[in-house]
Amino acid sequence: MKVFILGITGRTGNRIAQLLISQGHAVSGLYRRASDVSRLQDMGIHAVSGDIATIREHDLAKAIAGTDVLVFTAGAGEQDDESMIDAVDYGGVKKSVAALRLAGLSRLLLVSVFPEAAREKCFGGSFEHYMSAKKKADVEVANSGLDWVILRPSSLKDDPGTGRVSLGLANFHTEITRDDLASTVVALLNTPRITKKILELTEGDDPIASAVSAIQLA
Repeated sequence: MKVFILGITGRTGNRIAQLLISQGHAVSGLYRRASDVSRLQDMGIHAVSGDIATIREHDLAKAIAGTDVLVFTAGAGEQDDESMIDAVDYGGVKKSVAALRLAGLSRLLLVSVFPEAAREKCFGGSFEHYMSAKKKADVEVANSGLDWVILRPSSLKDDPGTGRVSLGLANFHTEITRDDLASTVVALLNTPRITKKILELTEGDDPIASAVSAIQLA
């Protein structure tokens, strides 16, 4: 399987890439900083220069041509303003949908955000704007006509993964490790029969393979 990852230099995207490569899949992705090139290439990733916030749809379509699935796990940083949130978290998804159409491709997995993720915590003045952008992106994908999956993880943490999750159409929010999120993404990519579903992911008791199989059989 040929996978193109938007957000491949991030903590989640890089974990997804490592798992895919370990399974023998071909992985490509966008990078913004020249300092990332050698690290990505050393991992066996085909690195493509570009910024999802500014790249043109036609250029993105050229970059993803020939791939089997596009994984969108990019996101504006905590230090970014609302215009960057709009450009990446919503605009980047909208641009990706257009690029897939231009390239004649259809499969997209969007890593979104849990609907009520950590609302009790203070994330600063732009947090609700961020949630609004993510919601608009989900709607864009769900109405795209593509072969899509939207995965909404709980608040992310960098603790070691447990290999166990709770995955379903609706879930109560707790937390999820980036390791377990990445493993769930890869399991979903390896299960192409799961399509046009919005899934919510949090920590739980089910082995990831079993959780994904249950979704496939539902």
